[in-house]
Amino acid sequence: MQKTVKRGIFLAILAAALYAVNSPFSKLLLHFVPPTLMAGLLYLGAGAGMLLIAAFRRVRGEKGSEQPLTRAQLPYTLAMIVLDIAAPIFLLMGLSATTAANASLLNNFEIVATALIALAVFRERISPRLWMGILFVTLSCAFLTVEDLGSLQFSYGSLFVLLACVCWGVENNCTRKLSGKDPMQIVLLKGIFSGLGSVLIGLFLGERIGTWWSVPAVLLVGFVAYGLSIFFYVHAQRLLGAARTSAYYAVAPFIGTLLSLLIFRELPRYTYFVALGLMIVGAFLCASDEPLFKRKNQAKTKNDP
Repeated sequence: MQKTVKRGIFLAILAAALYAVNSPFSKLLLHFVPPTLMAGLLYLGAGAGMLLIAAFRRVRGEKGSEQPLTRAQLPYTLAMIVLDIAAPIFLLMGLSATTAANASLLNNFEIVATALIALAVFRERISPRLWMGILFVTLSCAFLTVEDLGSLQFSYGSLFVLLACVCWGVENNCTRKLSGKDPMQIVLLKGIFSGLGSVLIGLFLGERIGTWWSVPAVLLVGFVAYGLSIFFYVHAQRLLGAARTSAYYAVAPFIGTLLSLLIFRELPRYTYFVALGLMIVGAFLCASDEPLFKRKNQAKTKNDP
């Protein structure tokens, strides 16, 4: 395996592990901060953390070699910001109506959304193995959206989580178009503008923070789960592409699920364990698929005289 591939996989898994703290700790903090305001504070925490890192680098005299965003990337940048306002709001609305373990596992639907949009809009190839992985992930999500198979009662909380995943799937592909630029600048834009947008919406809706000590806690979760996670995710996308990075990122829900079960000590319904089995198979198929650019290079080699 090439060094660039190994590095990309490591960065994608690191980003996933950092994001995994989001669902369980956000669910805990929802008792003190309403969902729209929390979505904004999470992103503001990401932006503030990156701002501190940038200041620290400047004090140390480190010169950046990254390319800044240009006017040509403005449409993708605006789409990224708008989608990053909508997605965490939907996720937190879903978290308020379903278990943290369910929400963590459902986050894998982001793989499906990212891959299908990468295929339809950006013409990234999807292999048969990746299609099978997508099928298993989709079946798992279908189980998780049903509260009672006997009466087929759907969980609207799960549907909100899936809607968040669709938003992030589109956003992942927009970010892919920006992945050649400065990752810190991307996270700062996401954090500041998406965060302020969500906070303003929350205040307009009449949301208020119950206890002020919860604000730094939410900002810290945002810095780890959104700031550092996005920073490493963008680096991974440079090496693996949008669909591939999303596939390796699939370990995040499993880590989040384990944390949720340890923190809340909730025993899920039997449908959860069926979904877990399907999700493990789907995530394995996605993550073990051969890298896209390697297939392309092999095809070029075969065609060489």
